[in-house]
Amino acid sequence: MAEKTEKEKAPSSLENLTCPLCLDIFDEATILTSCRHTFCRKCLKNYDLSHQDLDHMICPLCRKITKLSVNRVDDFLTHVTVNGLVDNYHAKCGGMNAVLEMRPKCTASKFHQESDAVSFCKTCNNYMCTDCDCSHALLTSVFEGHEIVSIQDIIDGKVSIGHLSEKCCIHKQENKDMFCEDCKVHVCHKCVIVGHQNHNIKNQDDFEQQLRLKVNDLVQRCAAKKTELEKNIQNVEVQRQEVYTAVQKLLDDVSQAYIIKAKVLEENHQSLIEQINAVKWSFDDDLSVLKSKDRQRIKSICSSIALVSNDRLGRLETDSLSAHTLLCEELDDMLKEATDHTSAAAITKKGHKKRFKPADDTHLDLGSISESDPKLQVIQCVDLRGKMNGMTKYSDDSVAIAYRGTQGIDIIDSAGKQEQYTNIPSNIGCYDLVFQQDRSLCISTGSKETHIYSPNGSRKSTIHVEDNIYFLKLNRSPSNEILIANAGKQIYVYDPTGSALKRTVSTKHNITRQVSATRSGLIVTSSCYFTNPSVVTVYDRDGNAGNSLQAPSGVQLYAAVDEQDRVYVASVDCKNGDVVIRLYDLDGLNLKERVEFIVLNLTLKNSWCYLVSLSPDMLAFACYKKLYFIKVTL
Repeated sequence: MAEKTEKEKAPSSLENLTCPLCLDIFDEATILTSCRHTFCRKCLKNYDLSHQDLDHMICPLCRKITKLSVNRVDDFLTHVTVNGLVDNYHAKCGGMNAVLEMRPKCTASKFHQESDAVSFCKTCNNYMCTDCDCSHALLTSVFEGHEIVSIQDIIDGKVSIGHLSEKCCIHKQENKDMFCEDCKVHVCHKCVIVGHQNHNIKNQDDFEQQLRLKVNDLVQRCAAKKTELEKNIQNVEVQRQEVYTAVQKLLDDVSQAYIIKAKVLEENHQSLIEQINAVKWSFDDDLSVLKSKDRQRIKSICSSIALVSNDRLGRLETDSLSAHTLLCEELDDMLKEATDHTSAAAITKKGHKKRFKPADDTHLDLGSISESDPKLQVIQCVDLRGKMNGMTKYSDDSVAIAYRGTQGIDIIDSAGKQEQYTNIPSNIGCYDLVFQQDRSLCISTGSKETHIYSPNGSRKSTIHVEDNIYFLKLNRSPSNEILIANAGKQIYVYDPTGSALKRTVSTKHNITRQVSATRSGLIVTSSCYFTNPSVVTVYDRDGNAGNSLQAPSGVQLYAAVDEQDRVYVASVDCKNGDVVIRLYDLDGLNLKERVEFIVLNLTLKNSWCYLVSLSPDMLAFACYKKLYFIKVTL
């Protein structure tokens, strides 16, 4: 079937063995699969060079689209039949320029169609054999003024006969010697009358002249554009060197800045090492003094006992006996002196109090060695306008407080300024809340649902959680995941949109009231509020747990993770109003105590509390109708 189609499409005469693009005999005739039009492969490659940004080729003749593979034109099929005809013609004629080397047949008379033409009449648009040429010359009354040229002059290129008109396929006897610019086709004059009225029609000579002028213009413009682009290429290379120079200057400047700052950091580092060594040597000297004193006492004791302990006591004279008695009294006093068991421990304790305080990220130093004791200081106490039900960080120095019932949400900063958050419906009940990184607000409205509101107050989505026994408590991870504790043995982790449950972490305690997360994805849970015993536990993503911190009976534990993945735990004893806050470092899934701060005496009327880390040196602690901002000094 393919062979039949190929034969049907094969050229019917040698005049049609020319490529429509280069107007020369086909060189490796190649088919466009979409329309079966044929071109030289090299012509298609040249045509494709100007369309490298496309994944398809538009046929230059009919504009149909042929998809291109990875190898582009190289994967197109060759036209076997046309290539065979071209090979046959070359074998027969032995030349490449087929159109010029062909000896056309006579077209002036149907009786001489097999005769070779010797001339061409430009006026009649016919090839003529010897007989027709003679008749043409003799019948001057009919053919007077006709322009005749010889076939040899045409072959030698001395004259050009231009476009040879084809016969119209509709009006068989008419030549297609006009061109319709609207339809882009050659037509005969009858076609113009029938189907191309009011179209822009040009005769063949005008069309060829216009086309020739257009081609000449394109040739000149191509040459000018080529020159322009070549100059631009040269300029690009010049600019490339300029860019390289500029970039190298940037590198040099960065390297210079690095060298200067690295020197400052190195000096700071060396200074810190020297300070630490000085501290070490000072403590070492103090301990050596204590050691030397004790060794001296041992030496004195040994010398004294050697003097007083001998077998000649009974034979001593009176004066010698008195002296010996005095030595015994001195030794007795020496032995009665208390041994210093605490000084060495005091020096050690003093050493433990030395702290390294890292510098802020905005400062060009590593930090400093501090001798102050870690401490907490309440810098602001705020009376809340209702009973606190939930709290979350709003900024580095402010929190958002959710009240029971429909009392709304307050934003309170460390200076004590309060303002109501208005971008939620006024009648909504809020049992807990958390702000996401884009300022979207997640609100727990009870034991079943959590709503997510955009910053402008429109509701974005709703999370449904089943099988709960208490109000849902919320938080978010540093990666903006939504964390939900359901007062049971499950922690739910949702994506930031709330549309997908990413995982569930099963806890080993029956009641989990609050939840936090570290940068590495660890989950820190608090079992608090009338839970006995109250515990804090760390879980990994797979639900593996470390050793729990366990509070004494009657004490509730509330945990908060800061941005450095340190864990603060508040131990709340509501009976005496004491709050003890400890700082822990993570050791795998276990909590290793780092600092126990002094007891805070706060006004507590309820054991439902919240602890939130606002920054590395600021905590917020809320209980019932009180909110405390606490400064941390390490």
